[in-house]
Amino acid sequence: MKRTYYLFNPGRLQRRDNTLKFTPYDEEGNEQKPRFLPVENVDELYCFGNLDANSALYNFLGQQQVPIHFFDYYENYTGSFMPREALLSGKVLLAQTDYHKSKGKRIVLAQKILEGASFNMIKNLRYYHKRGKDFTELIEIIENLAAKIPQTGAIDELMGIEGNIRKNYYEGFNLILNEFVMEGRSYRPPKNEINALISFGNMMCYSQCLRAIHQTQLNPLISFLHQPGERRFSLSLDLAEIFKPILVDRVIFKVVNKREIQPSDFESSLNAVTLKPNGKKKFVQAFENRLNETLKHRTLNRNVSYKHLIKLECYKLVKHILGIEEYKPFKMWW
Repeated sequence: MKRTYYLFNPGRLQRRDNTLKFTPYDEEGNEQKPRFLPVENVDELYCFGNLDANSALYNFLGQQQVPIHFFDYYENYTGSFMPREALLSGKVLLAQTDYHKSKGKRIVLAQKILEGASFNMIKNLRYYHKRGKDFTELIEIIENLAAKIPQTGAIDELMGIEGNIRKNYYEGFNLILNEFVMEGRSYRPPKNEINALISFGNMMCYSQCLRAIHQTQLNPLISFLHQPGERRFSLSLDLAEIFKPILVDRVIFKVVNKREIQPSDFESSLNAVTLKPNGKKKFVQAFENRLNETLKHRTLNRNVSYKHLIKLECYKLVKHILGIEEYKPFKMWW
């Protein structure tokens, strides 16, 4: 069975016949004991340290359809090496482009994406409200903001609502979390432990969405809610809005409240807080466990993993832009 591999240390990645050889470096740059990864077992790679590799290695990864995602020191996603697209479809590309260029078609699809995202955020708050946390006021505020989504006529207006929804949603984190204080959202770099976890988790979710898109006929550069920009896969940002409350936030609540991640797993430098390598490993393991959890799908009537739900969301988008079936965003029902 294929699995995701995470390279936390700097090192050299090489091809050895049908095997990937990763030789990590210590703090002085000395080579350590290598790891050997049979390529048939590798689904994708995440690289959190400096990687030495050559074109032969990337050619091999491309042939084997193995992507590799890169993150910088502050856990920001910096880019991916993606294999050549195997599921090309001119019909889907033209339809996706048409939906983006049509103001009416795009705004409807963008509204649906934000509708799903806001619903899942409210669902998280309701979960903890039932367990003794008073989120009455915050839930009401977010519901009132979400009620304005269908009346929006421009993407900028819709993104303004999204920003207000998420701002109020994050205000509830301090009630949910038993340790650490969020003190508002801070980006690039994160200013405290919770912001470090959010930034790291969001980038993990973004990469998962990119991988799912690549496994379908969608183009990751053409988005609906977010504006397409230079050097970013904006459709991944769209999909991540729906799944961040389910995959990232729930994992953060778990690892913090169960004390799986401790203050000692973070380090502070230059007004920034980041996860230490051991902290990254703990979060990645919890995130991977979440992705592999299964639930009974209401439509398919079978168990599917959270990871597969992202790919199913891509298929739903394809059906919508081809006029086969109206898109309905994924919403938590449990």
